Amino acid sequence: MKVVLLAGGYGTRLSEETELRPKPMVEIGGRPILWHIMKTYSWWGFNEFVILTGYLSHVIKDYFINYYTRYSDITVDMANNAVEIHNHRNEPWKVTMLYTGQNTMTGGRLLAAKDFIGNERFMLTYGDGVSDVNIPELIQCHEKSGKYATLTAVRPAGRFGALDINDEGAIAAFKEKPDGDGAWINGGFFVMEPQVFDYLTEGEATVLERKPLENLAADGQLNAFRHSSFWRAMDTLKDKNDLTALWTAGTAQWALWQKESR
Repeated sequence: MKVVLLAGGYGTRLSEETELRPKPMVEIGGRPILWHIMKTYSWWGFNEFVILTGYLSHVIKDYFINYYTRYSDITVDMANNAVEIHNHRNEPWKVTMLYTGQNTMTGGRLLAAKDFIGNERFMLTYGDGVSDVNIPELIQCHEKSGKYATLTAVRPAGRFGALDINDEGAIAAFKEKPDGDGAWINGGFFVMEPQVFDYLTEGEATVLERKPLENLAADGQLNAFRHSSFWRAMDTLKDKNDLTALWTAGTAQWALWQKESR
């Protein structure tokens, strides 16, 4: 099953990092967040990727074209025009990169990949969020539902400290990182059937999260896979720094590939 990655946006809320590179190429621990996402899928046995690029697409293309030499030990014999590879550090990935337009919306980017995906089930996620979601359980939930699309529903932690204040103004309790308000939100990590393309009716202007998902829900064709464990989107510099701190400390819950076995 192919894994489709949305990687074409501007990442304006992370402008400190995205002026010279697309948001999915912002690094956590020296590797792009896109790499972390792909490693998660690969750990579950899914190694065929379709990356939907846009803004600064050449940065993503250059990264994968040069991946083999970037992470291998090499000797360059310039006198004899020869390159010797000493240690091969690569991945079992097949990566297709499609330029889907500079200003194309999320649904329009997906529509541009229709011919490459074919008439088969596929997975889709955003290029800026990491999670320890159990992909086989997600697929099983989707199959059981019999619907056209399943999204992973998550409940993110609150961003601000919460105060419990009594009538006299005294603070009875303080919690720096409380749970969210209890609402489930779209965390990405979709499983979709090819019928979803019939809902992408506005071409490049199609915003997946608006009419397509709204209409799928109205037609009874949108399923939810509830995920209560780790999930984090990298929207701001603080998010990037928090994720980097987890990686550096060896407590990155999304790094399933660092475990010994499944």
